[in-house]
Amino acid sequence: MKQVTAILAGAGQRGMRAYASYALEFPNELKFVGVAEPDNMRREEFRGKHHISAENCYSSWQEMLEQPKMADCILICTMDNMHYEPVKKAVEKGYHILCEKPMSSSKMELEEMAAMADESGKIFSICHVLRYSPFFREIKRLLHEGTIGRLVTVQHIESVGFWHMAHSFVRGNWRNSDESSCMILQKCCHDMDILLWLVEGHCKRVSSFGGLTLFREENAPKEAPGHCLDGCPNRNECPFYAPHFYLEHEQGFAFSEGITPDTSREGILNALKTGPFGRCVYHCDNNVVDHQVVNLEFDNDVTVNMTMSAFTEKCERIINLMGTKGQIRGNMEENYIEVMDFVTGHHYKIDLAIPMAGHSGSDQRMMKDFTALVAADGYGDNPSSAADAVESHMMALAAEESRLKNGDVITL
Repeated sequence: MKQVTAILAGAGQRGMRAYASYALEFPNELKFVGVAEPDNMRREEFRGKHHISAENCYSSWQEMLEQPKMADCILICTMDNMHYEPVKKAVEKGYHILCEKPMSSSKMELEEMAAMADESGKIFSICHVLRYSPFFREIKRLLHEGTIGRLVTVQHIESVGFWHMAHSFVRGNWRNSDESSCMILQKCCHDMDILLWLVEGHCKRVSSFGGLTLFREENAPKEAPGHCLDGCPNRNECPFYAPHFYLEHEQGFAFSEGITPDTSREGILNALKTGPFGRCVYHCDNNVVDHQVVNLEFDNDVTVNMTMSAFTEKCERIINLMGTKGQIRGNMEENYIEVMDFVTGHHYKIDLAIPMAGHSGSDQRMMKDFTALVAADGYGDNPSSAADAVESHMMALAAEESRLKNGDVITL
């Protein structure tokens, strides 16, 4: 396989660490030759890691895409509401494209991006990484083999994790839908996508309920300050006390890299004193929901209930598929699938040996498949094409529309 060259727009946690790191592990397959990132420290970090020449480092994607085409493909990992324009420009330049989810929160932009995907003649993939996971691929195999007969009902739970909610959706970049996108689109569009993939039908009707219950000003404990380190009297009772999470929680270090380049204890404490990630969770400018349920009806009579909740210990996905001859239950993060056969009464468990990298190894597998597709100049199956991804985005937007309309059924 030839070495693929790439440029990156947006060197954040997903762009730099989840996806571009593939080039560091497999340099014979993928090499980054350019980067656009407004944050100078991140841009320099990426340049140093990938040995990119200074003239190919830019502070904006606009500046980078004004240059003559310099690589085979581009990874677009800007913020949620900043995908459409760089995608459009990259299509014009003739790049193969891998775009972070969600594609857009605008129905018009989604439809136009789907048309671009059909007309460009290039690979245009979306980071719906769940399609690449050994967990969901094994479930797909079991369904195809008729293991549980005809699929009738699915129950899917997206457990956000109380700590992940506080970091990303209360204090962090995805806290406010006016600046990014609604929670059910940002967090769960690839859950909608994996449900479409497993059900193998088109969604007809959607209804949804939910809201922002806890992380609101009126729920702040008495005398809670604006920042946790401003002498909060509730520090010993609050599960969201920032210093406890970033310095003591098992997930804290990985997240601390997103709040400061200095991840020493002193560096983290300094970042929390006045920075956004040290704010009291009840005194933030967040507006996205902290829990939501979505009901989906498909054209092949399959019905699905999806629950997304912040109030869980772990960040994990749990699924229950019910068929005419059996049942499948599984936990993606714990890497097991249980199968129950109604005819024989047999129960068995499948333990999947998956490296516990991003999304249980899915991030790396997606990069491997995308790189191979680019190397073959698009010849081969694209498991996560932009044209296919639009439907899951429309489902998420319909769910939010239903929620805002007190649960009205939305027809797609």
